[in-house]
Amino acid sequence: MPLSLFGLFDRWRFPVPDARRVGYLTRTPFANRGLHGSRLAENSRAAVQAAVEHGYGVKIDVQFSLDGLAHVFRDSTLDRMTAESGQVRHLSSKQLSQIRLNGTEETIPKLDEILAVVAGRTPVIVELRAVEGHVSQLCVAVRHAIEGYRGEAAVMSLHGEVPRWFASHGSRITRGLMLSDSSEYAKEEGAEKIKALWRARPEFLAIDVEDLPTRFALRQRKRGIPILAWTVSSAEQQAVAADSTDQIIFEAPGW
Repeated sequence: MPLSLFGLFDRWRFPVPDARRVGYLTRTPFANRGLHGSRLAENSRAAVQAAVEHGYGVKIDVQFSLDGLAHVFRDSTLDRMTAESGQVRHLSSKQLSQIRLNGTEETIPKLDEILAVVAGRTPVIVELRAVEGHVSQLCVAVRHAIEGYRGEAAVMSLHGEVPRWFASHGSRITRGLMLSDSSEYAKEEGAEKIKALWRARPEFLAIDVEDLPTRFALRQRKRGIPILAWTVSSAEQQAVAADSTDQIIFEAPGW
């Protein structure tokens, strides 16, 4: 009986999205941070261009600058990917745009610059690396960059307030929720987990491939919710994803 009730509430609180809004998410695999590796830096213009040229979608990460612009960079700090240190959000866009990525002549790109590289040729998924207390600032920065873009672009995050924010303040942009055993939703059980998902108001789900398969994912997929797997990096994981999801976000070492 409880499952039937939750199924009924799913139709109301977590409705199946219009296929015209989400169909592109299942069309092609997405290269995580572009096709990167030893030669091409992650989230760089060159890595994104390589993914586009090979016919893949692109999944990128974003942070926001001190002056409120979205920059394509995974970490909250500069240390791992550059010769500099410190918090990304404590530097201006001008300063970030002058910092080189390790081993390259490239600098940290703004989101609108990466979208210009893609130029509508392939779908883009933007992962918002949201920090508690700064969610709305990052969402505003991303919306500003995407709202004039003519290509196919979606947003997603492990932080449930991100898709919830876009549902209210950027509803034209397709929004998703990432799920992992380390996410806030994994800490909830039963009804509370489902209620947390309803609160987030996503239109698609991206699930950690290490957590697949799950009855939850299969049920949502059967309903018509697009399910993506992240981050697939082996043939074994690709096989699991093929049975449990509609598309993959992958990494291919060697680039």
